Amino acid sequence: MLGAMYRRVLKPMLFRLEAEDAHHLTLNLLEAASRVPAWPGLARRWTAPADPALTQTLWGHRYDGPVGLAAGLDKNGVALPAFAALGFGFLEVGTVTPRPQPGNERPRLFRLPQDHALINRMGFNNAGTQALHARLGARAAHPTPLWVNIGKNKDTPNEDAAADYRRCVEALGDVADAFVVNVSSPNTPGLRALQAAGDLEELVRAVAQQVEAGRVRHLRRPPVLVKLAPDLHPADFEASVEAVRRAGAQGLIISNTTLDRSGLGSLHRAEAGGLSGQPLAAKSTALVREAYRLTGGHLPIVGVGGVFGAEDAYAKLRAGASLIELYTALIYGGPGVVRGLNRGLSALLARDGVRHLSEVVGADA
Repeated sequence: MLGAMYRRVLKPMLFRLEAEDAHHLTLNLLEAASRVPAWPGLARRWTAPADPALTQTLWGHRYDGPVGLAAGLDKNGVALPAFAALGFGFLEVGTVTPRPQPGNERPRLFRLPQDHALINRMGFNNAGTQALHARLGARAAHPTPLWVNIGKNKDTPNEDAAADYRRCVEALGDVADAFVVNVSSPNTPGLRALQAAGDLEELVRAVAQQVEAGRVRHLRRPPVLVKLAPDLHPADFEASVEAVRRAGAQGLIISNTTLDRSGLGSLHRAEAGGLSGQPLAAKSTALVREAYRLTGGHLPIVGVGGVFGAEDAYAKLRAGASLIELYTALIYGGPGVVRGLNRGLSALLARDGVRHLSEVVGADA
């Protein structure tokens, strides 16, 4: 019912607005809803997965369901209670950089309705680590695991990038349940060069060392995951995965947005930036499968890219993902998408006679 109301009433209204204006309007409404006493908790009782087959414990945290919110939608963590109320199993904020930055000039976000996709060239626009910590630290307990996606400031040269990532960890180590090292956004000049195996290993090791340094002070050691691009040459992808493993990261996110524009039909298909949504589904699933093979299934993988329905999520699980993330599907499907995905996954597991989703992880790899 919620999904139908969104598609028939709210979506047509929002899609009349410029994409980023609609984004800010929606986020402002969700921020306001987050302040309504008791509402997020009550709503989550209805939306959160109730099926034990979807529950997992990873990196010492319980995940009620495998579907999480991808980074980029709530960069500054302003509406986390409302997003938790939609039924997500975990939430990823950011990308955050040590210092605030405005990002690239507008327009920088484009809908591709014919392709069920988005193109963005936001450029790590965010309020910085100090503002994010103040906001997250005000919440004594999060209803779901909270991940922080970290990056470098645009004006920080690549040779000094590790210091920026370490500053993010130092500033947010007491409020993050996981850190995601973002070296794969196409919208910060030169950032993707950090995916080269040697540079990546050095960077991830520096982040892991900073996490370890904060362990005594914060009495916690959040895992470090690395988010890779889908546009790497196969040999480079293999080298990057191996570098992540050698550096001691605890997980991979596959994948970020793509620069590939093959097969698109929408008006804004030629805009610069990263493409997300359904056109990325097959490619990202294939890369999840390859990453699972390369790591022997020993490094948890988060599958993201083109997840619109339960079959999309199931394909990524069977390819080797333990968790799933989405963003673009919310724009096109609305707030009922998460509950529908979780219920659909339960039905698919029951159809195949599977008692727990962990039994299908990597089944097709």
